[in-house]
Amino acid sequence: MVFPKKIDRRQMERAMRQMGIKMQELEGVQEVVIKFSDREIIIPGAQVTLTEMAGQRSYQVVGREIERKLALEITEEDIKLVMEQANVDRETASRALQETNGDIAEAILRLKGKS
Repeated sequence: MVFPKKIDRRQMERAMRQMGIKMQELEGVQEVVIKFSDREIIIPGAQVTLTEMAGQRSYQVVGREIERKLALEITEEDIKLVMEQANVDRETASRALQETNGDIAEAILRLKGKS
């Protein structure tokens, strides 16, 4: 399909409907949060457009982003496991988990290597 150089919004929407593409601006979005294991991206007041095509939904997000690092959560279970496996005290196990970003196996191996 060939589009003229200047096309108005209604013409574009009509052409997209003919191709089976539905677009809708989502109203009332307060923020969008994208979570990673170590950080999250927050987009307050984001403009979000939902596109449906061939049974698939896609979201387009527009706005200013704020990136925030997440605090590493180390559970009591993880600390106890490292303590038992590496035969170390609580403080040493906790520090090793912090240094390895919560990787239990790496913390145990490091501590056993130091013994």
